[in-house]
Amino acid sequence: MKQILDVREPNIYARHLRSQVLHPLIAVIHFDELAGVRSSLNNYGVYGLFIQREFPQDLSYGIKPVQIGDGSVIAVAPGQIGGKEDDGEQLQLRGWAVLWSPELISKTDIEAHIAEYNFFSYFYTGPLHLEPDEWQAIETLLTCLQNELRTHNDSTYLRSIIVAYLRLVLEYCQRAYHRQSAESVASEPDLLKRFHALLDKYYYEGTQTRKGLPSVAWCASEMAYSAGYFGDLVKQVTGISAKAYIQSYIIRQAKNLLMSGHSISKTAYMLGFDYPHHFTRMFKNLTGITPSEYVRSHTV
Repeated sequence: MKQILDVREPNIYARHLRSQVLHPLIAVIHFDELAGVRSSLNNYGVYGLFIQREFPQDLSYGIKPVQIGDGSVIAVAPGQIGGKEDDGEQLQLRGWAVLWSPELISKTDIEAHIAEYNFFSYFYTGPLHLEPDEWQAIETLLTCLQNELRTHNDSTYLRSIIVAYLRLVLEYCQRAYHRQSAESVASEPDLLKRFHALLDKYYYEGTQTRKGLPSVAWCASEMAYSAGYFGDLVKQVTGISAKAYIQSYIIRQAKNLLMSGHSISKTAYMLGFDYPHHFTRMFKNLTGITPSEYVRSHTV
């Protein structure tokens, strides 16, 4: 049975590392200040960013092992498991970890936009790689935040300051994330071609009769991406969301079927809709007219 550290609040991890406890809702840990730390496999009940010059070997993230390069960031979220089981070895790490309770960001703009930070996903394809200036900026922010926590007692003002620092750190991470997704698009110029071919195959093989309409999550999984990351790549290539691209594809197929003489009900079921009125609603939302009106306008 694996030993798992239950990090239900930030300072459980800080105490495990024998780092100074600075605030009940956030732990800011500078690994360079610690003589040595023990590794741990963690069950997170908090959000966290691990910003390190070097990461230990044989880390796991979710159910898979990960190899992480220098000067990178790993993000974790409540409900995730990651790290390395304690093997008794003392590690000398360089960099930072910042962990915070969901309570800290409750009713803040960070909470409102946390879903937009796709790098918190289990299934994001890799760590964030920081440019030297980004590393320096984040290190400066965390140094200032650590000093704030060491010199000021908890208050509503301090919590507002903490959230402001966190917001800036997350925005630097978001910039790195979008840079990497843009690089992925550049390195995979056939992304849209493969996406379109996947939809063609979906309907050619009749998958819609078993699974219904193709979803973004399914397409992303087939192309070995997380849904959020895949959506970001498609948006950069096409200017529209992956969901909108799928819907546009479906409407094109619908028009072909309708003009081939198929009824609205038959067209709906052939495309994978559960009910004809669902098809009619999507058709009108995307074209401005109903399927019946479309057929009439193209029939002499």
